[in-house]
Amino acid sequence: MLKYNNPVVLLETRRFGDDRGWFSEVYNEARFHDLGIMSRFVQDNQSLSRLAGTVRGLHFQLPPRAQDKLVRCIRGRIYDVAVDIRHGSPTFGQWVGAELSAENGLQLFIPTGFAHGFITLEPDTEITYKVSDFYAPAQDSGLRWNDPDLGIKWPLPVGAAPLLSLRDEKLPMLRDFISPFAYDGRPLLPLTP
Repeated sequence: MLKYNNPVVLLETRRFGDDRGWFSEVYNEARFHDLGIMSRFVQDNQSLSRLAGTVRGLHFQLPPRAQDKLVRCIRGRIYDVAVDIRHGSPTFGQWVGAELSAENGLQLFIPTGFAHGFITLEPDTEITYKVSDFYAPAQDSGLRWNDPDLGIKWPLPVGAAPLLSLRDEKLPMLRDFISPFAYDGRPLLPLTP
């Protein structure tokens, strides 16, 4: 099987369909291990965003409670983003993004050392994601979604303002963040399923 050299991985789930609909296996620990993804997930989370243009992120948990995430959209569509925040990485501050939707069934694996965020592209969008450690409020952290040093190209209509939480509006900029995450030798590469 193909092993991934990219730390952030876009995964295509196979769907088996007939006239009733389809079936898809979205997580299988042995298959993920074969792909080089060794995470042990301990918690599943789900979020609903009522309005298109809702931005959540860029979030991560600090060590020793850092989290790998496996994200998928189960209703609607999102543009999902991962930002490299590993100290010493040649791709520090760079980002990748992909559209995840209920229709395309794609999933994004985001390891520790990356900030994660998304914008909803349709109303009433739901995502679910697995994490490799439990939520730890004392280690909860993040970066500003619109930091110009990151230059994320969020698919917002021109002149439209995103819907943000008060917390996300006040997150720090990358230049003010001292990263505790170490570079593991794998630079961030463009996403391919």
